[in-house]
Amino acid sequence: MPARRVPAAHRSRVLRAATRIGWGIADQGVSSLTNFALGIVVARALDAAGFGVFGLAWVTYGVVLNVSRGLCSDPFTVRFSAADPAERARAVARMTGCTLLVGGTAGAVTAGIGAVLGGPLGAAFVALGIVLPGVLLQDAWRFAFFAAGAGRRSFVNDLTWAVLLVPALALASAAPSVPAFVLAWGVSGGLAGVLGCVQAGIRPRPTVAAGWLREQRDLGPRYLIENVSLSGAAQLRLFGLGALAGLAAVGAIRGGELLIGPFLALLMGISVISVPEAARVRRAAPHRLLQFCLLLGTVQALAAAVWGVLLLMLPDAWGRALLGDVWPGAAALVVPMTITVMGSSMSTGAMTGLRSLGAARRSLRAQLVAAAAYALFGIAGAWVGGAPGSAWGLVAATSLAAAVWWAQLRAGVRDPGALPLPVTERTP
Repeated sequence: MPARRVPAAHRSRVLRAATRIGWGIADQGVSSLTNFALGIVVARALDAAGFGVFGLAWVTYGVVLNVSRGLCSDPFTVRFSAADPAERARAVARMTGCTLLVGGTAGAVTAGIGAVLGGPLGAAFVALGIVLPGVLLQDAWRFAFFAAGAGRRSFVNDLTWAVLLVPALALASAAPSVPAFVLAWGVSGGLAGVLGCVQAGIRPRPTVAAGWLREQRDLGPRYLIENVSLSGAAQLRLFGLGALAGLAAVGAIRGGELLIGPFLALLMGISVISVPEAARVRRAAPHRLLQFCLLLGTVQALAAAVWGVLLLMLPDAWGRALLGDVWPGAAALVVPMTITVMGSSMSTGAMTGLRSLGAARRSLRAQLVAAAAYALFGIAGAWVGGAPGSAWGLVAATSLAAAVWWAQLRAGVRDPGALPLPVTERTP
């Protein structure tokens, strides 16, 4: 029986998709390695308590980043990944303008809180407030490039940030402190954000940000609550851990997250790559969406498991060379944190499908359950057993969350009302 010929058009679509995903993987690799290197440098330069302060600043950045994504980048990805190029370019100007408005507002609030707090934590928050607009803009360009299928530009942008970070960290290391490292990271990221404007040939328009927020009011507020709930739960868990077990315990958790960091960064940025691809799968072959999401989650979970096994095999001397005083506490958390990332990987696969469907109510429902479990189980574990107890609490939380996410995705696929109608952007 002769082999069935694959149509040339289908082969071309598959090749283009593979190319886009390849650039996405390369970009996430650069981002993950950059964050990993940053954490290593900071952990080696500071003691466990100082690294704990850096961890609190970092998780605060994560909260603000998720605010920006929820209001600006996520609605853009859902609605404009398959839009006409001219329409998408207009949306990019408005979306990045919204990002700058969010970054400026959040930066002023964060710096103000830091000034009131004083001390090492306050100084770290002031530094974070200064750099927030630039680093959020850089993240917004990543969404814009992947939505347009131009992952190569995002790769170049992230690589530029990595290159600029090298001399910046060298300067910060000359007189190491948490604010110095935050400024080194943030200023180099802000320069990469400016480069994004040049790469795209598009100027952000903060003056029309209010119009963008109005037009995305059916998705933006839900994605905002969805994004902030989990990052806020993570921040609450770390502050609770610090109150119950001290800053050194926070430093141990951050050290464990650093060891598993390449996959934490992958999960944080996976929607930049996966949601546009899932939207294309849903439009071309809706019956394959569940398969795509399951494959996405499974591959990530297996990769996280392999990384966890490699970490368990890491010689103690190497670990101390990487993390210094943070290593003993972090090494004890490798197993539970690996299992946690595996559970989060499966949740991310389902989340991608719900985002591609525009099923904001269902994804919000799942995320609120996940956030509540994350905070409650994480803090309860910290109360029972410090940093290790908190880490095992998250194993239970992410297992529950994955089950809820997949139940919502299966229901969303069967619900045609979840599919977003095409939106035509109005030019002000």
